[in-house]
Amino acid sequence: MGTESIEDDEQLRRMKLEVALEVKSLRRIISAYLNYPEAAEEAVKRNERSFERLPPAHKALLCHLPSKFQKLRWCIPKNSFFIFEMLKMFEPPLDMSQDIDICEHELQSDVSDSHLLPGQRNLGPSELPSEDGRVPLLKTDGPNLGDVICRFPKEMRNEQSTETNAGSCGIGLEYKGDEGCPNNEATCSALGCTGNVMSSPPDWLDPSLQLHVPLVDVDKVRCIIRNIVRDWASEGQKERDQCYKPILEELQNLFPHRSKESPPTCLVPGAGLGRLALEISCLGFICQGNEFSYYMMICSSFILNHAQTAEEWTIYPWIHSNCNSLSDNDQLRPVAIPDIHPATAGTTEGFSMCGGDFVEVYSDPNQVGAWDAVVTCFFLDTAHNIVQYIDIISRILKDGGVWINLGPLLYHFADMYGQEDEMSVELSLEDVKKVALHYGFEFEQSSTIETTYTTNPRSMMQNQYHAAFWSMRKRMKNV
Repeated sequence: MGTESIEDDEQLRRMKLEVALEVKSLRRIISAYLNYPEAAEEAVKRNERSFERLPPAHKALLCHLPSKFQKLRWCIPKNSFFIFEMLKMFEPPLDMSQDIDICEHELQSDVSDSHLLPGQRNLGPSELPSEDGRVPLLKTDGPNLGDVICRFPKEMRNEQSTETNAGSCGIGLEYKGDEGCPNNEATCSALGCTGNVMSSPPDWLDPSLQLHVPLVDVDKVRCIIRNIVRDWASEGQKERDQCYKPILEELQNLFPHRSKESPPTCLVPGAGLGRLALEISCLGFICQGNEFSYYMMICSSFILNHAQTAEEWTIYPWIHSNCNSLSDNDQLRPVAIPDIHPATAGTTEGFSMCGGDFVEVYSDPNQVGAWDAVVTCFFLDTAHNIVQYIDIISRILKDGGVWINLGPLLYHFADMYGQEDEMSVELSLEDVKKVALHYGFEFEQSSTIETTYTTNPRSMMQNQYHAAFWSMRKRMKNV
C-alpha cells in the first residue's frame, strides 16, 4: 500500500509539473503576441539610429526617411489593435493565473518536450520563421460560424474539466467592469488607448503574467500577419488561386454527386488559418481542419468566430521589412480583412477546426475509415516521419477514399544542429510516392504547380515553389 501511495504521489507531482509547463508555454505564446508592438517599435528605432549615423550630405539625399519612420510607427498600433482584440476573445484551456513558480531544472528534467503546447517547442535553425511565412511548428455545429469551438488535445485539458467539456473552449468571452488600460506602455499601445474608458482585458492578460520572449517568437507573430493576407485578404487571392483552387476543382471532379442529406467528409491537416477548410465546407463537404500551432489557432478562431462583416479590420502586413520594396507606399499599404464574412459564406453543417498534433489526434482507433477525403496543402514536410503521416492518412480514409496533396518537401526538422535526438526523415518526391503506393494508394493524377507562399505580391523577391500536386485513391479491399 505504501508503494502505491508513493507512486500516486509521484504521478500527481508529474501531472502538476506538466500543467505548469503547459501554462508557461501558453504564456510564452501569448506574450509573443503582446510583445509585438514593443519589438516593432524597436525595429523602427534601429532604422532611426542607422539614419542618424549617416553623414549630413547623405541625410540630405534621404530627407524623407524620418517621415517614413513616423508612418511605420503609426502603423504599429493598428496591427497591435487587431492582435489585442484577438487575444481578448481567446479563452485559454488552462488556468493562466495559477502559480507556476516551479524549479526550472525540475521542469526541464521531468517533463519532455512532447508536452509543450502546439506551436511551442525548442527551436532549431530550420524552424526559425522564414521569408516564406511558414510558421514552424475549433468545432462548429451548424453553418453559423459564430459558435466555433476549438478542441484541444488531452495534454492541454484542465484538471478541473468535466467529462462533457474536457478539452473544449468556448470562444465567446464577456467582459464586465471598466478598469481602463493596464499600466504597461506596450500593452496600452496594443489596446489602442485614447484615454477613453474601455472594458478590462481578462485577468490572464495582466502585464505581471507576461514573459520576456526571444525575438524569434515575435517573428512568428509577423509570420501570422502575412498568413492572414494569404488566407483572409483580397490581396491573397492570387496565392489562393494557385494553391487552393486546384484542390477545390479536384474535389469537385472526384465527388461530382455530393448529397446534401449525407455529405462526404473531408479532413484538412495543417489547416493554418482555416480558409481552405472553409472553402471545402462551402462545396458541400463535412469538413474538419486540424492545426497544431497555437499561434495559428488563436488567430483562426478569432476570424472564424468573431468577424462581424467583411473587411472589418485593417492591418499593415508589410511594414516589418524594408527589403525589396518598390516604393515606400507599397510597404506602407493597408490590407482589409477578412475579404469575406465567414459566418455567411455558406458552409456545410458540421464544419469544424480541431487543435492538436495530427499523429496523436488521428491515430485514435475511432478515426479508422472515418473520412471520404483527406486534403494536405503545404503539410507533408512538417513531419518528423513522413512515412507515419502517409500511414495515418491511409488508415483514416475509407476504402476508395481520396487523398489530395499540394506542396513542397521543405522538411521542417532538417539540419537540426545541436539536437541529435530530433528525428527527421527526409525523402525525395519519388520515395514519397513509392511509400504512398505501399500503403494502398493509386494515382488519379499527378502534376507540378508553381506557387508562392505568403509572398508580398509587390516585392522585388518572389520565392517560387514547384509544388507537387496529386490526387490518389485508396484501393478497395478485395471482398
